[in-house]
Amino acid sequence: MDLYTAAGIVGAGLVVVAYFANQQGWLASEDWRFPAANLLGACLILVSLWIDWNLPAAVIEGFWVAISIYGLVRHRRR
Repeated sequence: MDLYTAAGIVGAGLVVVAYFANQQGWLASEDWRFPAANLLGACLILVSLWIDWNLPAAVIEGFWVAISIYGLVRHRRR
């Protein structure tokens, strides 16, 4: 496994763990760590797409990055 694929797997894991923690009530969506985990996860998935390009995956991860940044900015303004 190359470094890019490993980054994508770690990124996918971060997104899934953050979502599961949210669903379990362990991590509120208003907590800054939730969008931060999603942002880091999406960025790592985008790293993996640098080698194995997939336009639909890149589009969804781009939106995931934008929404996560929005969540972090919103949290900071509060």
